[in-house]
Amino acid sequence: MQNERVMDLPEIRRFNIRVYGLIMNEKAQILLSDEFVLDREMTKFPGGGLHFGEGPEDCLKREAREEFGQEIEIISHFYTTGFFQRALFFEDSQLISIYYRARLLEQPLFKISGKPFDFPAGVNGSQSFRWADIAGLSEEELSFPIDRHVLNLLKTSV
Repeated sequence: MQNERVMDLPEIRRFNIRVYGLIMNEKAQILLSDEFVLDREMTKFPGGGLHFGEGPEDCLKREAREEFGQEIEIISHFYTTGFFQRALFFEDSQLISIYYRARLLEQPLFKISGKPFDFPAGVNGSQSFRWADIAGLSEEELSFPIDRHVLNLLKTSV
């Protein structure tokens, strides 16, 4: 976690707000999204960016429809970033991430892979999903600092 103070960062001009779903199955596994975006592989929780005029819960439901092609139910708020984090892809932005426990309303209608990055290499916009055991998932397997923090919180709450 970064400990920079905003007054030391005059170039920070905006917020980048992201909303993610913590979707678990009956086997204590969590749904992960493997993606290739901006010429970079990343593993994260499903979700994405909040649009102006949209609430965080509406954002997560929209992201589920876009990514999964199906509806989810928001169960409860889990975590909102409590420390300063500069956005990785936007140097002038502070990242705020909001996480909700959520569930699929029916069995997955989308492909669940048995391996990470189950798509052709090097194609921007590629995405695949997989279940991972929460207990066995390591911080290093997640690409972003806030996701890593949330994983540790999850491990102490299940």
